[in-house]
Amino acid sequence: MPLGTQLGDPALRGDGSRVAWHAHPVDRVVSELGTAVDGLSSAEALARLARHGANRLPAPAGVSAAEILAGQLRSVVVLLLAVAAAISLALGENVEAAAIVAVLVINALLGFVTEWRARRAMEALLGLAAPRAAVVRSGRLVMVDAATLVPGDVIQLDAGNRVPADARVMHVVDLGTMEAALTGESLPVEKFAGVLPALHLAAADRTNMVYLGTVVATGSGRAVVTATGPDTELGRIGALVGGIKEEQTPLERRLDALGRRVAWITIGIAAIVGGLGLAHGLPLGDVLETGIALAVAAMPEALPAVATIALAVGMRRMARRHALVRRLPARPAPVRRTR
Repeated sequence: MPLGTQLGDPALRGDGSRVAWHAHPVDRVVSELGTAVDGLSSAEALARLARHGANRLPAPAGVSAAEILAGQLRSVVVLLLAVAAAISLALGENVEAAAIVAVLVINALLGFVTEWRARRAMEALLGLAAPRAAVVRSGRLVMVDAATLVPGDVIQLDAGNRVPADARVMHVVDLGTMEAALTGESLPVEKFAGVLPALHLAAADRTNMVYLGTVVATGSGRAVVTATGPDTELGRIGALVGGIKEEQTPLERRLDALGRRVAWITIGIAAIVGGLGLAHGLPLGDVLETGIALAVAAMPEALPAVATIALAVGMRRMARRHALVRRLPARPAPVRRTR
């Protein structure tokens, strides 16, 4: 029975069928992939490259600096402070207007720098792909551009090299790989060429497989490529991350709700004060000026700055523990430790 028809959790074949390559002997894997222990011919490799495409991870959707900056200003609180700054300027309160604008600028810059750095760090994940690969073509070991690898290629793995694609191990000599970038495992994972009978295994437990983005820590060996580019485990992770819909974080939703409540309370109080002033026969101009001044005074000018600074401090602490914060308002609340 072809492997592509079997139930398997895991690696994707070039034709899209899911196959548990780890659960079958090497000779059957080689046969199913239409290759041999001495590799593909150059002509067959070119034909497969045209079918499967280049062995590259898809680039993440680009976001311009202007879009990131604009995202920092889409908040009810920021809008209220902008209105407060405009009103203060109209009333001649230049110092107060300048202070509000300074708070808005600091808030926007802190959020912009944080998200910009995080996006650049995520794009750096593309650098996990190996630039060159040692591959057996027509029985000869040659160095090729890793982007030209295809399912069925037989690759040589040596200590210090990056694994250029997902592959099923054929034979090894004390082979161990560092898979922290993929599975989080901090120690080298020893590889062997035997069969793992369980079909449904996590990537970290498939010890007869090697994966794109990992590094050969010890020994050497050969493996037959089972998946390239977006069909690899690393490519699937990238696709899942890229498919996440951008939405407001819980903190952003709460700040917006707070901003709306403050706005309605401020408007209500200003209206009541204005109504009382008119009832006492005060001039309309004085009533409007008093109401606007009250509204400006009630605006929480320091709220965005305080929230941003608190989040930035927390982000720095997380960064020291090698955590990547993509968006500043997405930082989770600290976990309380109990004795």
